[in-house]
Amino acid sequence: MKLHRPVAEQIILAIKSIFGATPEGKRYYADKVIERLFKNNRKLGARDRRFIAESTYGIVRWWRLLRTALAHADYSAMPSDLELWQIFGAWLIRQGAELPPWSELRELKPEVIRQAFDRAAREPQVKESVPDWLYELGLRELGDVRWHKCLHSLNQTAPVVLRVNRLKSTPEELREELAREDIDTDLAPDDNGHLPDGLVLRERKNVFSSESFKLGLFEVQDGASQKVAPLLDVKAGHRVIDGCAGAGGKTLHLAALMGNKGKIIAMDVHQVKLDELRRRAARDGVDCAETRLIESAKTIKRLEKSADRVLLDVPCSGLGVVRRNPDAKWKLTPEDLPRLHALQAEILGEYSAMLKPGGKLVYATCSILPSENLAQVEAFLTKQGDAWKLLQVHQLWPGEPARDGFEGYDGFFAAVLERVH
Repeated sequence: MKLHRPVAEQIILAIKSIFGATPEGKRYYADKVIERLFKNNRKLGARDRRFIAESTYGIVRWWRLLRTALAHADYSAMPSDLELWQIFGAWLIRQGAELPPWSELRELKPEVIRQAFDRAAREPQVKESVPDWLYELGLRELGDVRWHKCLHSLNQTAPVVLRVNRLKSTPEELREELAREDIDTDLAPDDNGHLPDGLVLRERKNVFSSESFKLGLFEVQDGASQKVAPLLDVKAGHRVIDGCAGAGGKTLHLAALMGNKGKIIAMDVHQVKLDELRRRAARDGVDCAETRLIESAKTIKRLEKSADRVLLDVPCSGLGVVRRNPDAKWKLTPEDLPRLHALQAEILGEYSAMLKPGGKLVYATCSILPSENLAQVEAFLTKQGDAWKLLQVHQLWPGEPARDGFEGYDGFFAAVLERVH
């Protein structure tokens, strides 16, 4: 593939926006940067779009390794424009691509850079391209073997997994519909019925522009995320509260599991996310879900002991989904974790009051850190005494096969609790 300079310039602009090397100095999430870039450059062809997205994510993923190989003094410091072009050049070299004859890349010597990669890879935190503090944290919480397996897996490209909207289609029907749109899929491995709605794309494509997506036949949702809603064991007619609903991926899954019969109250502290949830619900044909903004503790108090089921997919470090959001490892700081721990404990302690006695609650994160997961659940149970009991614990580790043998899942944790009285 011949590389055109305007395409490369878009990648440089994207990296600047992600790391804050822009006049306003604000750092944006990588997925939003790519989405905005494509929206502003509608004439870009499919091949250029793929190259821009893959290169941008690849550079972000291997940021420390690339900068170390280039002997940049500090990988965390803001790069100059010339250094940004050098980083892009080092990325091309690592991919085995030929360097274009551009002035910014003239000083790069591919063989020297390749040797620098080999030297840099002797340090595991550089080889896997993570900050020192995060590397040490993983060692403390997970141990050497599991942490290195996770790190290696989190640097792989994530598969695209779809969840069939059972209110409108079936996996077999959707496969046929997508095939007619030149989108080939395979049935996702089924873990004893816990992932019956998953399809995995054989080749990455923009499924959001497909007619099937516009008709609400599916949502993009990783297999690990698809395992959470079924743990609530919802039934048609249940009253369910999704206490940290966000844009509603799990709310919509719950609605499908309930056959769109019953009541789901989708709650969040961000109105913009709830607005997006409403749009998605309309597309998916979901009318059993209502959104409710959490404005104060009174919002929670009014719903005390009102729900048959409560889902708390709490804010977390997101370390289980770094392969999808590689910029998270550069934006997360050591100071963020105590704040997250406090917030998780607060949400579990307060929002659990919305569950009826005899009901089930699922506490979930997309983290792999025990301090965000089982430690939070154990601390909650200790405070509650015999009022609650732990029914199940589920943990998926990136890089380790699940019971179904599939290694393509994100990292996630979920605990199923029952309120006794």
